Amino acid sequence: MTIYPFGFTIPLPRIDILFIHLGPLQVTGYGLMMMVAFLMAGWAIQVDLRRRGMAEEYAADVVFAAVLGGIVGAKIWYVLLTGEWEALLRRGGFVWYGGFLGGVAAVLATGWWKRVPARWTMELTAAPLALGYGLGRVGCFLVNDDYGIPSTLPWAMKFPRGLPPTTVAELSNMHVRFPPGTDPMQVVAVHPTQIYETTLMLLAFAWLWRLRDHRHGTGWRFGVYLVLAGTERFLVEIVRAKDDRLLGPFTLAQVTSLLLVATGIWVMQRLRSPEPATVAVPPALKPQPQAQAMR
Repeated sequence: MTIYPFGFTIPLPRIDILFIHLGPLQVTGYGLMMMVAFLMAGWAIQVDLRRRGMAEEYAADVVFAAVLGGIVGAKIWYVLLTGEWEALLRRGGFVWYGGFLGGVAAVLATGWWKRVPARWTMELTAAPLALGYGLGRVGCFLVNDDYGIPSTLPWAMKFPRGLPPTTVAELSNMHVRFPPGTDPMQVVAVHPTQIYETTLMLLAFAWLWRLRDHRHGTGWRFGVYLVLAGTERFLVEIVRAKDDRLLGPFTLAQVTSLLLVATGIWVMQRLRSPEPATVAVPPALKPQPQAQAMR
């Protein structure tokens, strides 16, 4: 593979590529954007609940469960994938699919505890999940992680301080082939796949948000989300720099993506029939009189 010296580094004034300095505090760009992602997803759930005349407090319950389950799930998946048990106590070491599964499990468990039917939780979280994921990928960009394979496109970027940096030596460990004699310390321009994912998932959010008044069964929109998320990730993985292409050219994330798409199609098929207009709002989602009076 021939590498051309195109691409650029991102000058971020007053912001280190890895850390944002707020006085004595050091906050990673990833940590900051994860917080923003959860808050914005919670806000989207709250807006949808308010629009439906339902109890807005459920949004906070969902976000808390998603944060807790997402962190635990992302850590466990990473450890199972790499065998690095010490990562449980490290700041880094997260895998999105583990976080997704852990977050979904925790949110559904919270819904069960609050006596909210799973279908309602699925319906309310479909669009916010896409929003949160898109914003979270901005955090990956800020710490120069999860980038793609070498590229000569005008928007290709170099990450000399990436995790790891986009050098010939590091990319070679991810099954990228270079001509013999290439300087192993050469910094290479790569696909900014973090930005690709942010763009695609924010578009998915916009579409899912417009589908709030769909006439299918409650929860149908979650199936649409699974299809969109799985398709997006499968396609972006084609140009991702990865070291886990265990099934020929396919990564573990691509295999998982296909399962998401298949599950999404099944959910859409199962819930495609319109519900009767007389379907009642779950009691747990009915606003309390005190909450209504305080509005």
